[in-house]
Amino acid sequence: MPRSKKRSNRGGQQRAVQPFSDEDASIETLSHCSSFSDSVSVADEGGELGEDVALEDFQYKLKGFIDSTVDKSAKTRQSALDGLKAAMATKIMYEFILERRMTITDSIERCLKKGKGEEQRAAASLACLLCIQLGSGIESEEVFKTLKPIFKNILTDGAANIQARQACATSLGICSLIAEDDILDVYATMECFESLFSRSYAKADGSRSTFSPQITVLHIHALLAWALLLTICPGTEVKAILSKHLRKLPSLLECDDVNMRIAAGETIALLFELARDLDAEFEPEDLEPLCVKLNALATDCNKHRAKNDKRKQRSVFRDVLRAVEEGDFQTETIRFGTERMDIDSWVRKRTYDAFREFVGSGMNYHLQANDFIRDVFELGPPMMVDSATLKAMKISRFERHLYNAAAFKARTKARSKCRDKRVDVGEF
Repeated sequence: MPRSKKRSNRGGQQRAVQPFSDEDASIETLSHCSSFSDSVSVADEGGELGEDVALEDFQYKLKGFIDSTVDKSAKTRQSALDGLKAAMATKIMYEFILERRMTITDSIERCLKKGKGEEQRAAASLACLLCIQLGSGIESEEVFKTLKPIFKNILTDGAANIQARQACATSLGICSLIAEDDILDVYATMECFESLFSRSYAKADGSRSTFSPQITVLHIHALLAWALLLTICPGTEVKAILSKHLRKLPSLLECDDVNMRIAAGETIALLFELARDLDAEFEPEDLEPLCVKLNALATDCNKHRAKNDKRKQRSVFRDVLRAVEEGDFQTETIRFGTERMDIDSWVRKRTYDAFREFVGSGMNYHLQANDFIRDVFELGPPMMVDSATLKAMKISRFERHLYNAAAFKARTKARSKCRDKRVDVGEF
């Protein structure tokens, strides 16, 4: 595909493609409209003309990114992929993407097959964001049908770039959740993930295979993607998975990688939650030794581990232990715009964390405006709030400062009551 020509008002200069950022649209809009008035900014105009110009300029830049995904330069292709990723993570562009979905899919396919390392990773991530934009429907199914075999080939190819394999594991899980139309295909994808992370299980004699840190990260990605698909499995499949994996997963809690321990702990809590949804009295035979192991991780004080790792681990495993022993979950409230959403289960937490990994700082925007994301979390149709109402709801910077200071003081007092002062009584 030939590269698009620069418009005359750009000065005819060739520029390198730069990744899209939140400020780009506004910056280029100001530049484009400066010829109309030197004294009035686009923000002050606030009319339809300013909005139309901003939208036109935004779409023009996206078209440039799409064209640049077939450039001869690997650096330019990757920059274009990153630009499309950033745009899709922060904006809802359903109509624009719908018209160009096959072109974008072809570009992703080409980058996955012929690219290397970072380019493959960026292409796999873009595929996820493309499906998130299109939602659950025939369009995303067509995209996934094209890319799914490539994801699996890279994932299972031991000679492929390890970063590409990690990205394909996560993307395959997300895209299967969104676009897979046959539950049997979901089971097949889960078996593909099992074949990876189960290699980290302890063997029958208690020994454990040794892997490089990057391979361990791949197994973590596979485990988390498997757990994500587990959230949509029917009860019969959940029972089969419980009998197959619940006794083996605790062996991952002894892994040297803190992220593997955390991923295994959260997956165990998720399994217990799903099992108790089927049987409120569910209690496995080896519950007591499991609780002992979880409690040890929740109170870990080993000096050979980094402080940040221990802090993160203890926080997570306190929640995991409570989930296993009492079936309890510490609810977290997510606020976005004028709405709020409660993360009140391990199923919701795994789903929310998976989408947030790709959307990043744009998650709140997608919770407000993305029909598919709102449907996943049962938020209903998007709420329409005018700018005057939003302005009236905003608090001043000074009020926000006072609120944060009061919250910090209260939090410090609450923590100081539980914190060990470590006073050496012998000195007195």
